Amino acid sequence: MIFTRQTQAINSMKPELERYSRQVLFSELGEAGQTRLMQGRVLLCGCGALGTVLAETLVRAGVGQLKIVDRDFVELSNLQRQVLFDETDVAARLPKAIAAAEKLKKINSEVRIEAIVEDIDHTNILALAKDVDLILDGTDNFEVRYLINDVSLELGIPWIYCGCIGSTGQTMTILPGKSACLRCLIDSAPEPGSTETCDTAGILGPTVNVIASFEAINAIKILAGREDLIKPVLTVVDVWEGTLRQMSVADLREKAGCKACHQGERIWLKGEQGSRTTRLCGRNAVQVSPAEKGRISFEDLAKKLQHSGTVDYNAYLLRLNLKNPDFEISLFRDGRAIIKGTDDPAVAKTIYARYIGS
Repeated sequence: MIFTRQTQAINSMKPELERYSRQVLFSELGEAGQTRLMQGRVLLCGCGALGTVLAETLVRAGVGQLKIVDRDFVELSNLQRQVLFDETDVAARLPKAIAAAEKLKKINSEVRIEAIVEDIDHTNILALAKDVDLILDGTDNFEVRYLINDVSLELGIPWIYCGCIGSTGQTMTILPGKSACLRCLIDSAPEPGSTETCDTAGILGPTVNVIASFEAINAIKILAGREDLIKPVLTVVDVWEGTLRQMSVADLREKAGCKACHQGERIWLKGEQGSRTTRLCGRNAVQVSPAEKGRISFEDLAKKLQHSGTVDYNAYLLRLNLKNPDFEISLFRDGRAIIKGTDDPAVAKTIYARYIGS
């Protein structure tokens, strides 16, 4: 009898929903929720471990539009946990946003996917977020998270915070004006060296998959018009220990006295907080950004650098392997570079200035 009802329900579905029939059969979502989901517009900030799981889950679920922004390129060490990439992406030195978009379009050609190879900062985040319904955290650093928090409050767009290290992950959904924001929970970024990183604690693939799934299900709730089902909690999961905790943050917005929520403070969005250098987790590398973004000619620069080391480039980045000292520079068209071989920002900036310019 149940089988017959399910078959009848599937047969009576609108043609555009047939692809998502098993999802539509879930009563809490239904045809109405799926239809709204298919109109949803999402900004995904970062497409590494968390981001690839989120992107694939939402594209398979039928989100309408997905804008993927990531600053990095695919490396061999990513493949342990970044589920959209493979060895051909490593060999091609593809930016993560580009490689992810190519895979996702093969999974679901009905979703509008935009790949943007950029570093998210205070100069571009408003433009990136202005036409979306939801912002998702797929990053690995607090600087971008505080930027997302500021733009969320400024534009009234929900966002979902998520992070993981070792076997532990945590996530919290922020509904501007209704729930606690990230600064209510953590007023300022942790001091360097005060917390574990994937360099010191490592990271397990299952940690990423589990906590990203919690983030994805709340994303689906919001996009499907079921924001009322979002619990005001910080969810913490330890996959190694097999534990899950949910801590209420229902009254945190009122108790925290958060300047961002109550006084409209936007120090990250205004560029009053932030840095031109960023250590990249687990990479022995530092990202250096120019004071002014430009458009670099790889052809011209390759000629200038040909005596400095081994140079090669594609449409997205130029790579210089130095003969002495032993550093690798991966340069993007906008002038941003990843300096591999050091985790010292001062050293990275010196290398950048020497070979690329100040």
